[in-house]
Amino acid sequence: MTQPDERVLAYPIPAPDALSPPAEWAELRNRCPVSKAKLPSGDEVSLLTRYADVKSVLSDPRFGRKLDEPDAARISDTDSGGLFNSEMASALPQGGEAHQRWRRMLNRWFTAKRMAALRPEIEAMAERLVDEMVASGAPADLKAAFGFPLPVWVICDMLGVPTADRDRFSRWSDMFLNLTRYSEQEFKTAETEFFAYMAEHIAAKKAQPGDDLLSELITATDVEGERMSDRALAATGLGLLIAGHETTANMIGKMVAMLLSDRARWERLLADRSLIRSAVEEALRFDANSGLGMVRYLYEDVEVAGTALPRGTTVMCSMASANRDDTAFDGADDMDLTRTPNPHLAFGTGAHSCLGQSLARTELQVALEVLLRRLPTLELAVPADELRRLEGLVVGGLSEVPVRW
Repeated sequence: MTQPDERVLAYPIPAPDALSPPAEWAELRNRCPVSKAKLPSGDEVSLLTRYADVKSVLSDPRFGRKLDEPDAARISDTDSGGLFNSEMASALPQGGEAHQRWRRMLNRWFTAKRMAALRPEIEAMAERLVDEMVASGAPADLKAAFGFPLPVWVICDMLGVPTADRDRFSRWSDMFLNLTRYSEQEFKTAETEFFAYMAEHIAAKKAQPGDDLLSELITATDVEGERMSDRALAATGLGLLIAGHETTANMIGKMVAMLLSDRARWERLLADRSLIRSAVEEALRFDANSGLGMVRYLYEDVEVAGTALPRGTTVMCSMASANRDDTAFDGADDMDLTRTPNPHLAFGTGAHSCLGQSLARTELQVALEVLLRRLPTLELAVPADELRRLEGLVVGGLSEVPVRW
């Protein structure tokens, strides 16, 4: 049994450019798979970078994501309850059978049949956004004009939120996931505003249900015959917004930037559209700018990669580093659009894997399909190494994705 390396890395680890991985990842995987890292809050975590270790910890039901324990690491100074804000964390079960019952209620909405039915509407939204971007002329910021609005439209549509309120949801999403731009008071104010809005919205849906997820959840029951409380319904809306907007919005921009940074990738997809699904999966795996990773709190002593980790340790799992592990993926540092199978960990794994991953995949596939069809001459308007990371977000992203066609 070994002890962790005593070096303390600043986390997130700086990278040479917006699309490249930190050089330290390979060294950590090879020599120090369990290392110490300091978060923006100043708190320390144990950082895992190998595929096998990350998958093992994320799959282990003994390790929870309920981070309001007194000794749990805080992500930032404005983060008083771990990665998830305290109101949402307290309103929804964060582990165990209660969490699984909650997931099963939502899983009914995220079936393959539901996603297939939703696909034409997502495609229509994407088409409208391309129309507007083309009408405004090149160059354009693909992220602002296309990648950012598409997922919030989808989430708002699923929750039955009026079109006029989409901008409010975009603002709330940014505030809940930004580590540095907003103060703790601004964060709490936004949280209060969101729950007040959802209280009125839920009341309206009870009075006049629609064909949306929220209306269905209001009357749905779990396996024990229990319905969600209004507070849990509102927190579910917040969870879907956090998980389903900012992550996918940023991934659309990063995916297109990755494909355009090497023109041969884009040309290959133009020549063979059947590769779109595997290309989306490979973009998810290859993404070196995916954000912080997933945290877990150890409720008992454990050994990881020969290192003893005591109870009370907060572990940061770097899925992005794990996805570049050459013991799990042949040619891990190459973007292979035909890679299959592709068991990447971009959506996590185990009991807390991303609930909306089928929706995210659908949105990414549709976004790529529409862009390839409508804008085959699309290209970056700046050199790839001049793209800038968006700093301060829990999820990784680019400040903008300048394109022309």
